Amino acid sequence: MPTYTAPVRDTLFVLNEVLGYERYSNLAGFADSSADVLEAILTEGARLTENVIQPTNRAGDIEGCVRHDDGSVTTPKVFRAAFDEYLQGGWMGLAAPEEFGGQGLPYTVHTAVSEYMISGNMALLMYAGLTQGAIAALIAHGTEEQKATWLPKLVEGGWTGTMNLTEPHCGTDLGLLRTRAVPAGDGSYRISGQKIFISAGEHDMADNIVHLVLARIEGAPKGTKGISLFIVPKFLPDASGSPGQRNGVSCGSIEEKMGIHGNATCVMNYDAATGWLLGEANGGLKAMFTMMNEARLGVGLQGLAVGEAAYQAAAVYARERLQGRALTGPKEPDRPADPIIVHPDVRRILMTMRSVNESGRALALWTALKSDIAHRSADEKERQDADDALGLMTPIVKGVLTDKGFEHAVMAQQVFGGHGYIEEHGMSQFVRDARIAMIYEGANGIQALDLVGRKLPMHGGRAIQAFFKEVGDFCEENRADADMAPFTKALKKGLNDLQAATMWLMQNAMQKPDNAGAASTDYMHLFGLVALGYMWGLMVKASQARLAVGAGDAASFYENKIVTGRYFMERVMPETAAHLARLSAGADAMMALPAEAF
Repeated sequence: MPTYTAPVRDTLFVLNEVLGYERYSNLAGFADSSADVLEAILTEGARLTENVIQPTNRAGDIEGCVRHDDGSVTTPKVFRAAFDEYLQGGWMGLAAPEEFGGQGLPYTVHTAVSEYMISGNMALLMYAGLTQGAIAALIAHGTEEQKATWLPKLVEGGWTGTMNLTEPHCGTDLGLLRTRAVPAGDGSYRISGQKIFISAGEHDMADNIVHLVLARIEGAPKGTKGISLFIVPKFLPDASGSPGQRNGVSCGSIEEKMGIHGNATCVMNYDAATGWLLGEANGGLKAMFTMMNEARLGVGLQGLAVGEAAYQAAAVYARERLQGRALTGPKEPDRPADPIIVHPDVRRILMTMRSVNESGRALALWTALKSDIAHRSADEKERQDADDALGLMTPIVKGVLTDKGFEHAVMAQQVFGGHGYIEEHGMSQFVRDARIAMIYEGANGIQALDLVGRKLPMHGGRAIQAFFKEVGDFCEENRADADMAPFTKALKKGLNDLQAATMWLMQNAMQKPDNAGAASTDYMHLFGLVALGYMWGLMVKASQARLAVGAGDAASFYENKIVTGRYFMERVMPETAAHLARLSAGADAMMALPAEAF
């Protein structure tokens, strides 16, 4: 069974030495999490993950969730105690406002700790992740009364939340949804319909479950313009705010799915359930995207987290598994064979995973920091720039990190060989769990279309131009540094490919929309490689600076960073050229066959 060690040292390096975390002490919440406090939080989160959360992962996968005849659902036996300890530590409200019982710490800190916990048990942490989305939507769109009613219980974790979007006949195309809302005459509505694929829709780890449900009010316009968002709890709060009468919402079944068996993914039935409008009537998509943006960054983190856990397991196995001899001669002649880590192809797998994970962690934290600046800075221009970057990077973090997370789970399975294909070693679970992250909260093809169709042209291309300038300036500022040359040259080549791809889309997508669709996934991954490469540029520069002044016993950490960054630039970054070649071929061959030929 895999073990896991939270990469606290690596996280602190990124936050303190690469991103300059302490420079933001003027922002709300940052002063309360100084360097010492930050390290203490990460260390405690690591302890909880390694000792409490991770040991539940395998058992939860085997046992799964069970629906009973009365519609109730029980989660794996080991989950409740671990979830309770998570709640008792105040982790649910780490970044939530203090006025609702949270600690008001930066979203960046929440992101850092969440990576560890998701690595420990993705299915268990989904109960918390969905609640975080509900909290964000209520903070952004709730009335004062709604915030007072729902947020303290959600932030505490005694109540959990869900997102109810998908219906049997519509997933991405929400304009087709049929769930209806009928005004009850007292300010509430009666919600009727069915939702599917609802993560954490019913379970036994909370006193109440607050469903946020998309529905169409009677007489509302057709399509997406007529969608509203409603608060629909499992139990209606009584006069004291405690769970009272059971509402008309129930779990019809649990989906039998490939992975995340420990999470209750439910078919939810709404039978004239009482609900309250959240936000404006027919403004459901706006409110929903508050949840979705938060959720998409969280799902990107899932890709990174599972990929990291899989990498760690593969690295341990490669150091221990004896098989064959090194091509350059025996490395351990006193043993019957060498460990497989001596073989270049095994090193290729491990180095690819490691180089993408370390830069992916930096990108996730860099993006989370942009979110904090966008929401907490007093400077309007600073807020705007950060919000631009956050919007641009959200589909990239979600799409690229989840694609890579699944690839890494499969690669780790390959390191184990036949042992990776059987359940005993846990590699199969990583593959099964990682797969869903590429699909939910907007399938990755949709993320790519969002990037190309919405994010690039937004505000006249302001965000993409700012990114080009930031990366270009970094390359230019370090051009004369001989030690940085291998990194800046590769990064500049990738940036040139990204700029050429962007220009190709500008010239070819408007007159022929299929060109945009055909190019979108390659464009997203090209962009992702440049973003990851930029993170490596920043990390290598910070490592070289530390070595220059003397790193003492920590020297090997920084030296390893530089070697890993070099591998990324030499072996991963050149893929930008292939993405450019593919996308600039256009859509003609892709769209040429008639549908009946497939």
